[in-house]
Amino acid sequence: MPGLDLLLANLLQPIVLAFVLGAVAGFVKSELELPDAVIKLLSIYLLFSLGLTGGRELAQAEIGAVLPLLAITLLMTFAIPTAAYVVARRLGRFDVSNAAAIAAHYGSVSTATFFSAIAFAAAMGTPAEGYMAAMVALMEFGVVYSLALARFAMGRASGGVQPGALVLSVVRGRGILLLAGGMAIGALASDRQWQQIEPFYGDLFRGMLMLFLLEMGITAARQIRAFREVGAFMAAFGVVMPVVHGLAGVTLAHAVGLGTGAAFVFGAICASASFIDAPAACRASLPEANPGIYLTASLGVTLPFNLLVGLPLYYQYASWLAR
Repeated sequence: MPGLDLLLANLLQPIVLAFVLGAVAGFVKSELELPDAVIKLLSIYLLFSLGLTGGRELAQAEIGAVLPLLAITLLMTFAIPTAAYVVARRLGRFDVSNAAAIAAHYGSVSTATFFSAIAFAAAMGTPAEGYMAAMVALMEFGVVYSLALARFAMGRASGGVQPGALVLSVVRGRGILLLAGGMAIGALASDRQWQQIEPFYGDLFRGMLMLFLLEMGITAARQIRAFREVGAFMAAFGVVMPVVHGLAGVTLAHAVGLGTGAAFVFGAICASASFIDAPAACRASLPEANPGIYLTASLGVTLPFNLLVGLPLYYQYASWLAR
């Protein structure tokens, strides 16, 4: 069965097995853990590396090929958090703060899922264009939109954190700064200059990604222990919403002419849920929201689901559409 073969191929990839090893270590309460400084360094390296390669690809791409992708990215930047907010409010019966925090996490992007999707597409022989990193940076503004939704719903649009401050807080975040800055540097670099740094930012990428996912597995296993705080609704939410968003993203990407690899990666971006940048923004702007709800759902439910089941599903769908 092609679907089963694809699932096994993903599960047996070293990067996924590194995540599984970390999860096992977390479940058995192993002493294995990476220092915070190392985790931050890995995150910086991965984001900067993607920014550099993305900028280089973007500089070489035809503007006509990128504009449709930018259009559907903008559409999903607003559509995903809106859908997540409405479902959390009406079906989950969450208050405004918790619903907005959930929307911010699912409207933002999980860099771990994005890294894994890039590696998965390359392993399947359908590498995605490097400028997909620009779409990740653009979708980070889903956090700003979600927090603005909360302010509007609570009747405090003119109080608390101002819209300009929300935008500035996202721009200052390491995700957008490293991706956008890296893309600028990559776009300006000549072929000779790129060859001098490519071994570090290209050849070492997958090894660094394995270490990063090892730590993510440990952290996700710890969040699973808070499963009771999430509840059955959020457990279902953490699985169903990524599938809906992911399949919608693949469909839109295919409709604007993207190839199998790029459509798959875009779907994975749409399906992911942030657990790095969004929590910091929510803690600052929505302190009344419960981290046990939004963080456990995004990191303890959605991340493992996407890495183990979601990625093969989105790729299989992208391949089916391309036939």
